[in-house]
Amino acid sequence: MFCLSQTGSRSTSFLEMADAAKDLASGTVGGAAQIIVGHPFDTVKVKLQSQPTPTPGQPPRYTGAIDAVKQTVAAEGPKGLYKGMGAPLATVAALNAVLFTVRGQMEGLLRSDLGVPLTISQQFVCGAGAGFAVSFLACPTELVKCRLQAQGALAGASTINSVVAAVKYDGPMDVARHVLRSEGGARGLFKGLFPTFAREIPGNATMFATYEAFKRLLAGGSDTSSLGQGSLIMAGGVAGASFWGIVYPADVVKSVLQVDDYKNPKYRGSVDAFRKILKAEGVKGLYKGFGPAMGRSVFANAACFLAYEMTRSSLG
Repeated sequence: MFCLSQTGSRSTSFLEMADAAKDLASGTVGGAAQIIVGHPFDTVKVKLQSQPTPTPGQPPRYTGAIDAVKQTVAAEGPKGLYKGMGAPLATVAALNAVLFTVRGQMEGLLRSDLGVPLTISQQFVCGAGAGFAVSFLACPTELVKCRLQAQGALAGASTINSVVAAVKYDGPMDVARHVLRSEGGARGLFKGLFPTFAREIPGNATMFATYEAFKRLLAGGSDTSSLGQGSLIMAGGVAGASFWGIVYPADVVKSVLQVDDYKNPKYRGSVDAFRKILKAEGVKGLYKGFGPAMGRSVFANAACFLAYEMTRSSLG
């Protein structure tokens, strides 16, 4: 009896490890697809979020998403839309390994019997747990990305009246070195962690729950294994759109904190940033760049979930 129990336990552990490895590999492929498709949208979003507040009577640096694209391409060429992609692309394996693996492990913990699909509420909990875990990697990665994306928009802005990236960075490693050397060491890389939690936990909970719910709607039941690529793209796009519904202001706060001048900060923290943006620009200030963010989320997550599902299916 003991030997049989021990063998069964080892078999179960092996299957769990195999599933985790498949989630890791599939998440990496999905994440790469997400970054390649979505990064130009993200660049425009960050430029709109972090541009200095114009003085009374003066127009903003960018009048909207299309204007930001035109100015970026005119000044830097098409490659300007991919500025800062090195940081998230280099860490995409770790980010998506954590996101999809933690989600998969939580599914295993919540599942009552092998092969029984989780409820949508349970998928929501799995997404929240995955969002919490991935925040610790997303925060420093996005700080580097935001500094690179925003430095063109912040060039020449007053250090008194604007959020300013006072240093000209040569690339992702240069940003990391500067922060570690001049902005409080490793702690500086986690600037904006609280609003990252506020974005990733509810955002991923909603996204994964929506993804599963929409797949079941398309399949007419809980068995979604027969869905085609078109249905998966549609479900991924809808899920991506759901991510930003309630968390976008947290992303705006995160972005302005991460590009704030360390020596002469405009904001004392997340709550102070929220209040000052609301006071200076109203509710619309908390939704700067929402259009590009929504566009990115729909197309990038459609690509991500399709790549994830196809890779996961091919691995068995």
